[in-house]
Amino acid sequence: MPLSSYGRAMAWLAERDAQGVALVTEERRVTRAELERRSNRLARAYSGLGVRDDDLVTLTLPNGIDFFEACLAIWKLGATPQPISSRLPELERRAIVELAQPRLVVGVEPGEYGERPHVPVGFEPDAALSDAALPDRLPRHVRAMTSGGSTGRPKLIIDLSPAQCDPEVAENGMQPGGTTLVAGPLHHAGPFITAWQQLLCGGTVVIMKKFDARLALELIERHRIDWVLFVPTMMQRIWRLPEPERTRFDLSSLRRVMCTGAPSPAWLKRAWIGWIGPEKIFEAYGGTERIAGTLTSGSEWLERPGSVGRATGGRKLRIQKPDGSECAPREVGEVFMLPPGGQGSTYRYIGAEATTTSDGWESLGDMGYLDEDGYLYLVDRKADMILVGGANVYPAEIEAALDAHPAVRSSAVIGLPDEDLGNRIHAIVDATEAVSEQALREHLTKHLAPNKIPRSFEFVNEPLRDDAGKLRRSALRDARIAAGGNR
Repeated sequence: MPLSSYGRAMAWLAERDAQGVALVTEERRVTRAELERRSNRLARAYSGLGVRDDDLVTLTLPNGIDFFEACLAIWKLGATPQPISSRLPELERRAIVELAQPRLVVGVEPGEYGERPHVPVGFEPDAALSDAALPDRLPRHVRAMTSGGSTGRPKLIIDLSPAQCDPEVAENGMQPGGTTLVAGPLHHAGPFITAWQQLLCGGTVVIMKKFDARLALELIERHRIDWVLFVPTMMQRIWRLPEPERTRFDLSSLRRVMCTGAPSPAWLKRAWIGWIGPEKIFEAYGGTERIAGTLTSGSEWLERPGSVGRATGGRKLRIQKPDGSECAPREVGEVFMLPPGGQGSTYRYIGAEATTTSDGWESLGDMGYLDEDGYLYLVDRKADMILVGGANVYPAEIEAALDAHPAVRSSAVIGLPDEDLGNRIHAIVDATEAVSEQALREHLTKHLAPNKIPRSFEFVNEPLRDDAGKLRRSALRDARIAAGGNR
C-alpha cells in the first residue's frame, strides 16, 4: 500500500480486520473498528471546538486508551498532537500552554485557561455526532514533543515529518501484527513513537498506566509481547526483583528488547544479555529532534562494551573540542550531528535555539567519543559535567557504579560548591535496604578512580528517576545549594 495519512492507514487496518485488538489495558480491550469509530466521533467534537489543519492540540492525559483516541482524532483533522505529562505542576503546564498557543487543551478542568477551548479527562463526545469516516487529511507535522521543563524554560520540538506511513510495512524491528508493551509515559518521544509504529502496522499495543517491574513481566507472558521499549531504570528495577520472581515468567515471545533514553550501565547490559540473549537486546541513541541516531545489538555491544552503535540511515556524527576542531578517535568531546537532509530538515524549535556550528552541524549537549570504526560512546550531558580541581568528572559514570550496588535502587551525582576544588562530588542515594556510606565507598573503589569517589553522601527514600528514566540533576543541585550546600 502506498504511503497514507495516519487517519487513512488506521481506517484501512480497521476495514481489513475490524475485530482485531488494537489497544489493551487492565480494564479494557479496544478493537480496530471501535478505535476507528470513536476517533471519528471525537474528531468531530474537536472540530466543533475549532481544531483545524496545522493546529497544535495539547494533550495532558495519562497513559490509556483515551490518549490514543485523542491523537488519532487530532490527526484526522490535519492537526498535530502535543502531549505533556498529566502530572506536571500547574506553573510548568501553564508555561508550556502559553508557549504552544494550542487551539485546544485536552485533559484540563473548566476555567483553567480562560477562554481557550478545552475538554476534561474522560471527555465523551455527543453521541449524536457521526462516527463515519471523515475526509482524508495529511497533517504536516506528526507530533510536537515538549522538553526542557526541568529548567523552567520549556521548548517544543516540532517534527517536520508528515503523519503518514505504509500500514503494510513494519518499522524499528517490529513485525506486522506484532504486540508491543508500552511501559513508559506516552508524553515521551520513545514510547509515543514506538507505540504508534506498532499500531499503524496492524499490531496490538498493551498499555501500562504506570511502570511496575513485576507487572511488566506478567504482561509480557500473558499477551505474548514480542517487542518492548525499556529505559535503563526499568531494566534495573526488573533485574533487582528476587531471582525466583524474575525468572518464573515465560519471556520466550520476546524478539526485541530496545533500550533507550539514557546509556545503559555496562553491568546491567551484561546481565540482560546473559538472561535474554544478545540477539534480542538492542540499544538506540538519538534525540527527539531526529538529527541523528545510532543502533547497536547485544552481539555488537559484547564486541564493543559501552558503545551505543554507529549512525544509521545516512546520519552523520562527529566529536568536537571546545575550539571547534574535530577530536581524534577515543578523544572525549561534544557530540555533533547532521541528518541526511541537512540542518533544519527534521525539526524546528519553539522557545529555544539550536546549538549549531557554522557548517550546520547540531549538538544536543551530549559528551562522548567515537572509536576508530565510528562507534559512539556516550560519557554524559555537557550541562551535567562537574569540574573538580580543573578535571572533568562525569556524573553518569559514578551513578552507574553506585547503581551496581545491590542495595541501591537509584542515585544522582551532582557538584556542590567547594572553596578549594571549585566543586565537590555529592551523591544522593535511594537505597532499598540499609547501607552505610563506608560500604558504598568500598564498593566504588572497585569501579572508579579515587578522584571520582563522592566526598559526601545523602540518603533519600524515593526513586530519583521517573518512569522515563529522567533525572533532574540541575533541580537537585539548586535545591541543595539553596539549603546551604551541606545536605
